[in-house]
Amino acid sequence: MKAIRVYAFGGPDVMQLVEVERPVPAADEILVKVYASSVNPADYIMREGGNDALRALLHLPLGLGLDVAGRVEEIGSDVTRFKKGDKVYGVPNFPGDGSYAEYVAAKADQFWLMPQRSSFNEAGALPSCALIAWDGIVDLGKVGLGKRVLIHGAAGGVGNLAVQFAKAKGAYVIGTASAHNGDFLRELGADEVIDYRNQRFEELLQDIDVVFNASPVRDEQIRLKSVDVLKVGGLFVCTHLDEPFSPAFLQALAGRDATAVMVGSGRITTYSASLDGVTQLIDDGQVKAVISQVYPMEAVAEAHRQSETKHVRGKLVLEIRAES
Repeated sequence: MKAIRVYAFGGPDVMQLVEVERPVPAADEILVKVYASSVNPADYIMREGGNDALRALLHLPLGLGLDVAGRVEEIGSDVTRFKKGDKVYGVPNFPGDGSYAEYVAAKADQFWLMPQRSSFNEAGALPSCALIAWDGIVDLGKVGLGKRVLIHGAAGGVGNLAVQFAKAKGAYVIGTASAHNGDFLRELGADEVIDYRNQRFEELLQDIDVVFNASPVRDEQIRLKSVDVLKVGGLFVCTHLDEPFSPAFLQALAGRDATAVMVGSGRITTYSASLDGVTQLIDDGQVKAVISQVYPMEAVAEAHRQSETKHVRGKLVLEIRAES
């Protein structure tokens, strides 16, 4: 089968399209015929050799890709949740052989049945970002009716889903983004959009219940300014597992009796059941996948370069094979 492999860490051009053996599923695994994956910041971070959170887990040759959408091709002897031909999506084996490949074998509990309303490309854009957004907004944030939620990086892969989840749960949603994404976010349900280049959110907002930092940019000042807009007892949720909270930030939180948590914390391969809630919202028409561009697997380097600009609206999808 064809797959993308990295034999030396570096820039986009180190990724090679090669022939490798098709994996064989173990007793608790399924073999998925992959139709689509997507590009996430974690992919290019791993391609470059990783950060403090990932470096020790990476070994060459390395496969890249978190997300999978495809059909079940084979099932292991212990698998009862799926049958051959089922359409599934999930985040298999991270980090591992990756999903930029024609076939992936992984534990059955790392997958869920795809939304009936979604194409393979749409489903391939969802799993990892949906799990992060769901964890931050629903599991950790406990966002519900009437809550005021501020989402940094609201137009990105995680952020746009966080906006949609929070709105579906009845929250008042405020997003920070560049000006050209304002109408886009309002169409997704945002009640307010703040242009982070020309407006200061810390001067415009107050009494926020939950701040969800989904921006790909690491910025201590954004954290500190976010504390200023939290209500007493509020919650700051962050996606930056590689950047621990500083003493100054924690001290500022304590001054407002507020708390901070990181999403995921290593659970991304074990909480795929959260995709059940995502699937329901999509099939109910309350949430949709947002795709910026679709690339063939051969153009993966171009897709990575675009992702590294950190100005992608929604997701970049890798179409592994065309949907018939």
